[in-house]
Amino acid sequence: MASPDKVAAVDEMREKFRTSHAALVTAYTGLTVAQLKELRRSLGENVQYRVVKNTLTKIAANEAGINQLDDLFAGSSAVAFVTGDPVEAAKGLRDFAKENPALVIKGGVLDGKALSADEIKKLADLESREVLLAKLAGAMKAKQSQAAALFQAPLSKFIRTAEALRQKQAEQGGAESPAPAEAESE
Repeated sequence: MASPDKVAAVDEMREKFRTSHAALVTAYTGLTVAQLKELRRSLGENVQYRVVKNTLTKIAANEAGINQLDDLFAGSSAVAFVTGDPVEAAKGLRDFAKENPALVIKGGVLDGKALSADEIKKLADLESREVLLAKLAGAMKAKQSQAAALFQAPLSKFIRTAEALRQKQAEQGGAESPAPAEAESE
């Protein structure tokens, strides 16, 4: 019979797996308590980094419908539950691991799809959601400006041509100007 503490821990983690956009699994052996505290702070408020018990976490993940992580829960394990932008969380883990080689990214899951450690590093190389949206908005604005210029070009070209014809007729003295079309039809 499972103890109430373990049941509560499994229930809590199961809910975290269900509500998170991503769950990134790491090994932390060799990190001090101060380094773990620094890591948690560097990941931001949209990421909860928790040292976990492998057996309880496997149960919680499986109950949440995530069975791709079972192989990752061996040795020391911690999970970064991401409720915000997974790119920023992956960058935070990657950057911290560069400074502290004791942190090893094992893998994870993003929106139900399993990620290897290499895929998480590639995810970290992406620009943040805000930057990508700003680039998209800039590209769309540029395309609209180009389209407006393209639509205005024939009209402005016609006006310049008509003005050039008017000036040419004025230079020729206007005597040779043709009569209006209405006068010819009478």
